Amino acid sequence: MCSLPVPREPLRRVAVTGGTHGNEMSGVYLARHWLQAPAELQRLSFSAVPVLANPAATAACRRYVDHDLNRAFTSSFLNSRPTPDDPYEVTRARELNQLLGPKASGRAFDFVLDLHNTTANMGTCLIAKSSHEVFAMHLCRHLQLQYPELSCQVFLCQWSGEESYNLDSVAKNGLALELGPQPQGVLRADIFSRMRTLVATVLDFIELFNQGTAFPAFEMEAYRPVGVMDFPRTDAGNLAGTVHPQLQRRIPECRRRTWRRILLWIQQRGFRRKPQPRGGPPNPPTVLGPEALDSTA
Repeated sequence: MCSLPVPREPLRRVAVTGGTHGNEMSGVYLARHWLQAPAELQRLSFSAVPVLANPAATAACRRYVDHDLNRAFTSSFLNSRPTPDDPYEVTRARELNQLLGPKASGRAFDFVLDLHNTTANMGTCLIAKSSHEVFAMHLCRHLQLQYPELSCQVFLCQWSGEESYNLDSVAKNGLALELGPQPQGVLRADIFSRMRTLVATVLDFIELFNQGTAFPAFEMEAYRPVGVMDFPRTDAGNLAGTVHPQLQRRIPECRRRTWRRILLWIQQRGFRRKPQPRGGPPNPPTVLGPEALDSTA
């Protein structure tokens, strides 16, 4: 990644959004806290604006009411003519676009930090649109250097040629924090505290950026989507396989070569179910076991 240029325009208009998904409680409770005590988001050169992104879903403690808000920031939704039958989240996306955008305009906020939780055991994940987001990449690297014990993984979520659809894409620069594991509708104190600390560090980085601090070029590892693979299924659409208990917690630690071997093992096996004897019990699902790591070397 190239270095950040000096001099440069400072980031003055910054927002921190929580509750984009109404049952991801760390961001919900942080947004509520900051709406009552905004001084925590102030720095010398700017003051970040707290936003509770999806109030209706938050009140219902649901991911969304009608439509995933974090998939509603496309031009087709934002620029279409409003109607009384529009999903709640589409209407809310237009409101947020007016508050934080308009998207792809010179009047948009300089930076939006969107807060999320996941039930997956993925630890601390930093989600940016692509590696072309230079400011976001330098911010991710700064977080990795500040918190090496967290092993902050960088995920580039935007497919090649795809229009951005998430909330932070409304701003000129954006990043999402996704922390887990945390059950839906539950607030874990350790996850809450970690997210609060990370947000403070993000704002401190923006302050350093605004003061003209030099950030040199660097290299780092990032992940991007290359395809989608479902679990093996029967002709009726039911699960025909699942992850072996010995692999369940190891999956995030697998290296690229290990994953290639697992996927090749799946393709070779095909997960075809044996014919079921008439009147006999159904065949149990195939289990992806540890032998997948050794059978395709």
